[in-house]
Amino acid sequence: MLQDALIKAMQAFPSQRGIGNPEGWLFRIAHTALDFLRRRNRREALSAGEEVDMIADQADIVASREIAGASLRTFMRLPVAQRSSVILMDVLGCSLAEVCDVMDFSLAAVKAALHRGRSRLRELADQPDDLPQPKLSDADRARLGAYVAHFNARDFDAIRSLIADDVRLELVSKTRMNGKAEVSRYFGNYSKAEDWYLEPGLVEGHPAILVFDPGAPGDGPKYFMLLQWAAGKVASIRDFRHAAYVIDGADFVV
Repeated sequence: MLQDALIKAMQAFPSQRGIGNPEGWLFRIAHTALDFLRRRNRREALSAGEEVDMIADQADIVASREIAGASLRTFMRLPVAQRSSVILMDVLGCSLAEVCDVMDFSLAAVKAALHRGRSRLRELADQPDDLPQPKLSDADRARLGAYVAHFNARDFDAIRSLIADDVRLELVSKTRMNGKAEVSRYFGNYSKAEDWYLEPGLVEGHPAILVFDPGAPGDGPKYFMLLQWAAGKVASIRDFRHAAYVIDGADFVV
């Protein structure tokens, strides 16, 4: 990217033309580079098996025709954001920028909704329309429920008894911590905040902890957390508080 910019500058130099708005040019280079780095970091962050995929797939012509030919009933089984983004792009032929404008979503959120919607439509193609909705298993509800109950009660000493000594924590897009002593700071930060309450549920079919804003009753979840367990203890925590766009358009069940 920087090499291309340098080559263009060298080509323009002999013509002795001034570079109009150099600050804007440099800003575009930096902005594009940052976007690339964020996409690469996001791909690394979402490599775990229980992660929600944020990379929008590029549907080929055949796949686009299959999507466009899906029945209205099938489309109606998608969450609103997924349904809208797929119809706008794959059925009506809108660009990503146009979809962002129509839906008032960020580019990352539209890409996520597109990927999920396309993937879900492929899954639904071979399923009966009256397939029962997924639900949290009794085992997952019990262990997530215990964690959530202690968290909502701000009983973080009880939470610490549930986590492994070598627990790994990732505040996605923010920081990583390792070990019970380090992760204790994470719980301390939550104890100072008032903008959350937790519920066990599913995100894209995966057991998760949904985080709601107590000041906005009736709204959907703001973000979510994913836990992994080992030997009855919480072995890893992935918290999307600082990457709340991941929940945009996601299919969740409380």
